[in-house]
Amino acid sequence: MVKKGSGKPIPKVAVKLEFSPAQGEELLSTLETRFEQNMDRHQGLEWAAVHARLEAHPEKLSSLHAMESTGGEPDVVGFDQESGEFVFYDCAAQSPTGRRSICYDGDAQDEREKKGVHPAGNAVDIAAAMGVELLNEAQYRALQKLGAFDTTTSSWIQTPADIRERGGALFADRRYDTIFVYHNSAPSFYAARGFRGALRV
Repeated sequence: MVKKGSGKPIPKVAVKLEFSPAQGEELLSTLETRFEQNMDRHQGLEWAAVHARLEAHPEKLSSLHAMESTGGEPDVVGFDQESGEFVFYDCAAQSPTGRRSICYDGDAQDEREKKGVHPAGNAVDIAAAMGVELLNEAQYRALQKLGAFDTTTSSWIQTPADIRERGGALFADRRYDTIFVYHNSAPSFYAARGFRGALRV
């Protein structure tokens, strides 16, 4: 757990949405390479179709850039037949390194900072700034069917309102080849906990 009580602020999570044309080309190349190297995550899908969709919706590249630059390693995990959208999740082996030491939401962060302790931000607001959604429990479990994720870390996930109203928030991880969903107080923050996002393109 992050050391508390020193009062020294942890560097805030930086969300980078803007990128140069060269960075955009590099991002597309990275996404294509990752897609081709992990076909088990998206069997039956082709990169050409994903690329065409991204070209039709270039605004989504900003969110993918933010996911990538904070260590999420986004990849396609599904396709919505009705909407024609491809679904990206953060597929880094461990919770994204650039989004850790964060509380669950803004109220939780405010509560912590009023006590003189300064987390790096909060999952709900960072996700919103990135243009993505936190994975919910069902999505998190679906991701874990595609590989072994969060074996040494954990990730905040969407929390039902009745739990949050009582001061709690949910996180999940993988230990002993089993998926665990548990709770902490929402203002808690840990050096080994970030969050995973979902993006529809």
